[in-house]
Amino acid sequence: MHLNTLSILNYKNIREAELVFSPKINCFIGNNGMGKTNILDAIYFLSFCKSHSNSIDSQNILHEADFALIQGKYSVGDSTEDIYCGMKHRQKKQFKRNKKEYERLSDHIGLLPLVMVSPDDSELISQGSDERRKFIDGVISQFNKNYLNQLLQYNNALKQRNALLKLETNVDNSLLDIWEEQMALYGSYIYTQRKLFIDEFIPIFQNFYTYISKGNEKISLSYHSQHDEHDIKERMLATRERDRLLGYSTQGIHKDELEMLLDGFPIKRVGSQGQNKTYLISLKLAQFDFLKRTHKLSPLLLLDDIFDKLDSIRVKQIVELVSGETFGQIFITDTNREHLDLILQQLEQEATIFRVENGEIFL
Repeated sequence: MHLNTLSILNYKNIREAELVFSPKINCFIGNNGMGKTNILDAIYFLSFCKSHSNSIDSQNILHEADFALIQGKYSVGDSTEDIYCGMKHRQKKQFKRNKKEYERLSDHIGLLPLVMVSPDDSELISQGSDERRKFIDGVISQFNKNYLNQLLQYNNALKQRNALLKLETNVDNSLLDIWEEQMALYGSYIYTQRKLFIDEFIPIFQNFYTYISKGNEKISLSYHSQHDEHDIKERMLATRERDRLLGYSTQGIHKDELEMLLDGFPIKRVGSQGQNKTYLISLKLAQFDFLKRTHKLSPLLLLDDIFDKLDSIRVKQIVELVSGETFGQIFITDTNREHLDLILQQLEQEATIFRVENGEIFL
């Protein structure tokens, strides 16, 4: 899969841009705050119907502008796809595929597989369980449409149960029965899909980490769920009174954990900046590999300032990986032109290089 052209109007600090891309490597060079990441974010938006960094659409419109537009033209296998997004203040965004508007944005997710590696990924380690569940759910949703729908249904049931728990008046237990039944039903499906995915994902992730670190560290990734040990419906019934006191649900797949270890200890506690970054990059490259096999085509790979905090050996190993035939079209941002030139020399492939200054993009 390739993104051939990208049109941007009033998106973040980019007033107007018309970009034509190389089918292999595209680089954006410039100082911090110039708009390099915003270009990658616009590409991300066309795959996921939202910004990677700010989920409030109106805040992504250029200051003082009334609207923003993003449009991309793709080659996907033997077909072409024209994807359009329009946003206006206080209005629902428009998302169109080949000039036909989607009824549900969830129908678009998975059409254009994409993996983005960015400094924000550090939250997977620093913030813990919520971010890690989002990571798992985001990957599975790109190839399993039913998963996303089941997740939405579960979250609605969880929201309704929590609302009942917060009421100060006595609640009809039959209402709690209804929402707990749904949480158990949808949660069981989500748990099964998460477990199947993680079991297949872990060895791929470990192989990438071993390659990048040259086997100097031992890492692990494990999935833990209350579904492993309990009948969740029975547990929700048993913990109702405690949950009423707390005002929220303590049982269910929204409490699942993804444990990240380095040499047997939580990487959050013992990992260096370089080790943490290697761990995160390995997760994302494993995500790429998994999506490529499930979609039967190469996702877009967005690398946003990923080489900072890594030693030269790890940079070399990553460059060797992404320059192989496994990876397709790549978008890279960097602040240091000399650093970028060294990386491109290792890639030994032609690249299109854009210079970014105050939201303007130059070849």
